[in-house]
Amino acid sequence: MQLREKELNWAGNLAYGAKELLYPTSIEQLREHVHVAKSVKVLGSRHSFNDIVDTGELMISLAKMPAEIKIDPQAMSVRVSAGITYGALADVLQEAGFALHNLASLPHISVAGAVSTGTHGSGETHGNLATAVSAVELVLADGSLMTVQRGDEDFNGMVVGLGALGVLTHLTLDILPAFEVQQTVFEDLSWDKVLNDFDAVQASAYSVSLFTDWSGDHVGQTWLKRRVGDALVDDIDQGKFDGLPAIAAVHPLPGADGAICSIQLGETGPWSDRLAHFRMDFMPSAGDELQSEYLVPREHAVAAIQTIRKLSPVITPLLLISEVRTIAADELWLSGNYDRDGIALHFTWKPQQKAVEAILPQIEEALASFAARPHWGKLFAAQVSELGSLYPKFNSFIALADRLDPAGKFRNEYLRRTVFGT
Repeated sequence: MQLREKELNWAGNLAYGAKELLYPTSIEQLREHVHVAKSVKVLGSRHSFNDIVDTGELMISLAKMPAEIKIDPQAMSVRVSAGITYGALADVLQEAGFALHNLASLPHISVAGAVSTGTHGSGETHGNLATAVSAVELVLADGSLMTVQRGDEDFNGMVVGLGALGVLTHLTLDILPAFEVQQTVFEDLSWDKVLNDFDAVQASAYSVSLFTDWSGDHVGQTWLKRRVGDALVDDIDQGKFDGLPAIAAVHPLPGADGAICSIQLGETGPWSDRLAHFRMDFMPSAGDELQSEYLVPREHAVAAIQTIRKLSPVITPLLLISEVRTIAADELWLSGNYDRDGIALHFTWKPQQKAVEAILPQIEEALASFAARPHWGKLFAAQVSELGSLYPKFNSFIALADRLDPAGKFRNEYLRRTVFGT
């Protein structure tokens, strides 16, 4: 279809520049569209806050492709079509008695988009969502099909691929037996005590999230997602870090309705209804918002948090809420946690893009000594000259992209600015 009105991303801060948007309904149609295109990008669940999928030429949506979820109990894996959302997948897996190792804050995002940008949940022993991928299937620039499996030579470079290598059609993910989770929120933990024993806080649950606006002496909220049956440190429950458990369902944004969030108050329930922060049947978070995120090595967690707290006079006036999470190391070349355990410093901003973009260089300069890597799908200022040194396999990824897409069919202004140079 020719675009009469510009398509917007989820937050409404970006109008895509594509001349044409196509909705293939089969692999054969998708291959033909890609083969004849001079330049093409793929539109997913639209949850990127920057121009990673933008193009002035052809845009393809997978929304009308056949939805597939095929569980293999013997292999403990599930093969899914790229456009499936995590919320839809989680419901099917739970009903069949299986689980994923983790979910991101939002269940509304597509599997392909989340994997391709290194999106994550929380938990010091859990890798990001892409670490569950055991195989990827994609359409290459010439329209041919390619499947790469874990252990293959190029696999670690192709999972977090930024849309630069081809069009993902299916992914195979590792699964686990289903498990139950209890979620409890504590309010007003002491920052001094949390930073004095950060490791104990992170060891207190399967997944831990600290929500803050960076001002004051207390963490606003601490979300603990505990897997039933795990032996976990209960120092938070015993008051070691101050704070009290919330007595009603809360939302990360002060004053927002906690009813749209995943069930809290220690009520036992399936992983599929607890590991994400928000419920699939409600619009999440604030809607009109912007996001940035930086991944910092775990050994610098306390120093990085202290650095951001000192920037509160700059950050807090533009902030809706911020979140601190932990993620385990992985071997995926462009992952924010390649070769290092880390923490994520996430910022949900008010919809004031010019003002936010004006302070991002200051935040990035403050975090530079910690080798902070920005989330690929969110707002950041760094360009290829700064990003290249942050990823040991950066040049290997460029070589892989040059081999699979020698004409640069899948490249756009974003990729030239952040990966390939001009």
